[in-house]
Parts: sequence; C-alpha cells; structure tokens
Amino acid sequence: MLLTHGHLDHCGYLPRLVNEGFSGEIWGTMPTLEVAQIILEDSARIQEEDAERANNEGFTRHHPAKPLYGSEDVENTIPLFVPQDIDHWIRIDENIHCRFRYNSHIIGACFIELKIGEKTIVFSGDIGRDNDLLMYPPKHPEQADVVLIESTYGDRLHPQHPEKRLMEVINSAYKKHGTIIIPSFAVERTQMLMYLLWKLRENGDIPNIPVYMDSPMGTNVLGVFERHAKWHKLPPNECKEMLKDIRQIRTIQDTNRLIKSDEPKIVIAGSGMASGGRVLSYFAHYLGNSTATVLLVGFQAEGTRGRALLEGASEVKLYGKYFQVRASVENIEGLSSHADQSGLISWLSKLKNPKVYIIHGELSASEALQAKIKEVYGWDAIIPKLNQVEVV
Repeated sequence: MLLTHGHLDHCGYLPRLVNEGFSGEIWGTMPTLEVAQIILEDSARIQEEDAERANNEGFTRHHPAKPLYGSEDVENTIPLFVPQDIDHWIRIDENIHCRFRYNSHIIGACFIELKIGEKTIVFSGDIGRDNDLLMYPPKHPEQADVVLIESTYGDRLHPQHPEKRLMEVINSAYKKHGTIIIPSFAVERTQMLMYLLWKLRENGDIPNIPVYMDSPMGTNVLGVFERHAKWHKLPPNECKEMLKDIRQIRTIQDTNRLIKSDEPKIVIAGSGMASGGRVLSYFAHYLGNSTATVLLVGFQAEGTRGRALLEGASEVKLYGKYFQVRASVENIEGLSSHADQSGLISWLSKLKNPKVYIIHGELSASEALQAKIKEVYGWDAIIPKLNQVEVV
C-alpha cells in the first residue's frame, strides 16, 4: 500500500482492510505515517464513542450500531507502516519501482511516481499551493505516460489575501461580544489558523480576544511539526511564541467548562466539516445563540454539516436531535491547502501529452478542470466512472 499523505479520506480505510485480511506493508513518508497514526487512532475512538452513544440513546437504524473499525484494528495496522525517503526510486519488484515527491498540501504529503515496465504512472494525491503559509511549493512531475490528478478545486481560483477577510470577520463578530467557533481540520489547517490568529493579534489587527485550540489531534500534529522542521517553513521561534499565547484544551472536562464560559473567545476545534469531533459540542451550545459566529475556513463536502451550514440550513442534526441555527455563519475562501485550478494546471506544466484521468473532486470541479486542460494543453482528459477499465 502506497500512501500519499495522512488525511482521513486517504488513509481512513486502512484499519478496515487490515481487519479484512490485508497484511502487506504500508509505505509513506515518516511525517505522513505519524499523521496517519494520529488520525486513525482518533477516528477509531470517535467511531466507538458515536456507536456507544447511538446505542444508548436509540438514534440508530442498526441493532446494534457498530464502528467501521475500532482501536484494536488501528493497533493491528500501525505495525505495517514502513517509512520511506523522498526523491529516490524504491524497488517493489523486478518490474515495479516507486518514488515519493514533495507535494506541499500537508506535512509529509507527496505525489507518487510508479515505473511499471516501460510505463510511468503519476498519482497526484492532493496537490498543495505554491504560496502556502506553512508548506514549501510542490514539486512538479517531469515525465509520465499516465497521470491521475485530483480536482478538489478544479473549478475555481483562490481569492487573494484571505487573512484580510479573516480579520474583518473576527472584528465584526467581536462587536457582538460572542464566541467565534472555527471547525478546522487538525492537520495543517489548525496550525495555519493558530499562526494567522497569533500574527493578527501580534500586529494589533484583531482585539486581544482569547484563542483556544480544542483538538487533541491538532495538539499531537504540532508535535509532528516540531519533529520534522525541514518539511515546513514555520519559524521555530514564532512557533514557540504562538504555543505560549494560544491555549490548548486537553480534556473533555476543560471543553465543557469553556463551552459554559460567557467570555468572548475564538475556538478552533475539529472536525473541519463538522462531521464529528469536539466542535459538535460547541455547536450544540452555540448554534442557537445569535451572538455567536460559525466561521467555515475549508472545503465542505456534500452531505456534511459544514456544507449544510454553508448553504444556509436553518437547523442541523446533532446527536440524533435537531438544533436551530441562529448563529451567524461566515465563510472564508483562500485558506485551503489544496491547489486551485491555476495550481493544478501549473503542476502539469512539465509533462508532454500524458494520458490524464481526473479524480478526487465533485463532478462540476472535475468537468471544469477537464475543459481547462483541453484549453491550455490540448489534451483530452478523462473523468473515469465506477468500474471503468482502461488499457494504457
């Protein structure tokens, strides 16, 4: 198994595969495997807790509700992790070699090149940005017969200077003397937000409002940043000052105390699409409060609570109950760790007429990227369908 990076949508089925009998090695960079372990352990715990709550409170159609995988499955998965270096070819067998290449996006992320016989196949994973606040620019593939490229933001361009919009939203929300809740992905996005908020306060651009990071997983990922400094550009001295200034919530008891506090505050909590995690506890308390603000700062997939809020839902379902939405809902684009359409097109720029398959995006984004690839390069990219077979 070759793993591009540690986000849950890329590594989240591994424990299930192991449970079903997979026993091969799982390769990725050292930071990727460290992040994947943190995310999988957290995911298993949340699934177990959700299943227990659903069974105890009876809001499930399953009898009983079960997690997709549990902590024991994760414990059986981690020993299969084998870290790999980047930028050199690794032999898999006589006819297959692979190479991991730096891809920005999150710490440890790579795209993967495969030499299979006479063919070279490039799998993009998730591509990062040239001007990311924390990561270095992604490398570009130079040779490929086949490319599988993500298209998360294939239909849009990121707005410039999102930190200004962040400043405006916070200053406006602060005037209501309410709490600002920011659902955030624990890997890279949380660290970016912490750094941005710290810089804005240091520069006097926002009030000296307390900032809390309530994500045990986010805290663990900060440790990955500290251990792998060469993978990112966050200055060590500024990182230390940021950690002194932003308060990290450790226990669920501390979460409950913070929720009940009436002080104006900013809370960063997982998960980024509000599909689980501690942010739901804040939602249950604050969504009905007209002085509160929910600030969405990342991609919100179809079917998630974050997407529902983004589209103006008047109520959302939490823990089997519906909660009215009276809080303000704001959205900031441009903080994503994904390349936009321009970045995706640029990432392909060193290749000569490969066969391109567009994956990992909603259909509208994939179709927009398909049209742009045709316009810029003249290539007929393919959007594959389920069970489609291609000979290359």
